[in-house]
Parts: sequence; C-alpha cells; structure tokens
Amino acid sequence: MTKVVVHNGNVEGALRNLKIDKDGSRAKLKERTQGYLKPGVKRRNAKKEGVKNTRRRERRERNSY
Repeated sequence: MTKVVVHNGNVEGALRNLKIDKDGSRAKLKERTQGYLKPGVKRRNAKKEGVKNTRRRERRERNSY
C-alpha cells in the first residue's frame, strides 16, 4: 500500500506527490497493459526518458555544490 505523509496540513501537495509516483511503477503497468508498441514509439519513449534522466542528473549535480 502506498503512503503519503502530509506536512503542515498541505493536502494538495501530498496528493500531487501521490500522483507523481516516483518509482515509475504506474508507467510500467500502463506500458504492459497497452500491449505492443511500434519500434518508433519505443525509441521516442526511450529518448524522452534519457533526456529526463540527464536533466535530473544535471540538476542534482548543480544543487549539490
């Protein structure tokens, strides 16, 4: 079961965090239920994920200093 902690009575923020689903399990479930994906769609999705991960990594490196 998924748990969300509400800080300072911020229920909207907690719900937003619940919907984001940090580990991506909802995205994986959706991908499995959709069935076959065309090769071009797979490539586009992989490229989007790579760009997202690169931006996240750069942001973390920039904030760590």
